[in-house]
Amino acid sequence: MSEFLELLETLKAGEANVHRLFGDAGTSVRGLRRNTPVYQRQLSEAADLIERTISGRSPMHYLQEAMSTSDFPLLFGDVLDRQLLGMYAEWPTSWPLIARRSTVRDFRTVKRFATDGAEAVLPVVEQGAEYTEAAISEAKYEYAVKKYGRRVSFLWETFINDDLDGLRSTPERIAKSARMSEERFATELFVDTGGPDATFFTTGAPNNNKITTAPLTVANLQVGFAKIWAQKDADGNPIFTGDMRLVVPPGLKVTALNIMNATEILTAPGALTGQELRTQNWVKSQVAELVVNPWLPIIDTTAGATTWYLFADPGVGRPALEMGFLRGNESPGLFMKSPNAYRLGGGMIAAEDGSFETDGVDYKVRHIFGGVLLEPKAALAATVA
Repeated sequence: MSEFLELLETLKAGEANVHRLFGDAGTSVRGLRRNTPVYQRQLSEAADLIERTISGRSPMHYLQEAMSTSDFPLLFGDVLDRQLLGMYAEWPTSWPLIARRSTVRDFRTVKRFATDGAEAVLPVVEQGAEYTEAAISEAKYEYAVKKYGRRVSFLWETFINDDLDGLRSTPERIAKSARMSEERFATELFVDTGGPDATFFTTGAPNNNKITTAPLTVANLQVGFAKIWAQKDADGNPIFTGDMRLVVPPGLKVTALNIMNATEILTAPGALTGQELRTQNWVKSQVAELVVNPWLPIIDTTAGATTWYLFADPGVGRPALEMGFLRGNESPGLFMKSPNAYRLGGGMIAAEDGSFETDGVDYKVRHIFGGVLLEPKAALAATVA
């Protein structure tokens, strides 16, 4: 039987004829000439198995164990020159570079707490004087994960006719949709249709983490870095943010690359007018990752094509946002509906044979996640207008 399968895999549909099958010019299969008695006997046995299975004298699973449509990539096509184009390429996932990843136990609301206070520089305590008391404040953040999913159904006849395996990539497609969903969700945490989240990003108090009239340039990056580095905790202590993440829409990718890959920067040294300093590119050393987020102009329909962001390292201190996933279900779950039919000749049918009622084949994807904005001092938004 294996020799018969190898024979079929080596033949082209347009070249299959009696002479090539049984003539002297045929090539050998595993060392057996096609005109030898051994080869003809094995070919006859394989043909007899197919005939007995089709006529019902042998169980279908005999043939199913031996071959499937994937074993005949040429014979299941027609004579025309046909090709199946691949799927669209998926953008790399970017949210793990700016958000902390967490797991939750169930679908109930989870709480994240932050405490501030008692970290100020210690004051002098004079002899006999009382120690000053420091107050501690707290902040609370809440969110709950939700279930997202989709079902895709086909009929058995569709799979039979899918000789190019175009529909058999369905599990890969719905898995891709799950990744796209979490990427969009993470972006929507800090962006809406009007631009950067107005509560999280403010030009002045309370967060002081937004600059305006600031296209992506070296000078405006310097302003953005200075604004983040000037942030203080509740006691007035400076905050260490680690290396930054520069988040841009696709339209600013080239501009960002030009800035980051420049070898030198020309800058005016403060009050010394008429003079310039030629320095090494300091931006490259301060930006750990360039993150190109294609969802920015899609969600922010006002100025998403020109607005850029800076995010602190999510692994240092308090992150700007958190993405949570249900424990044990951190990745998308892919499912195929189990058939509800038995073959009278014996045993369960394959899942690809579909349901008992309609011969329907069903795929399903399930993904469970949620998220919340946390620390505004770990992020900055820059708008052009």
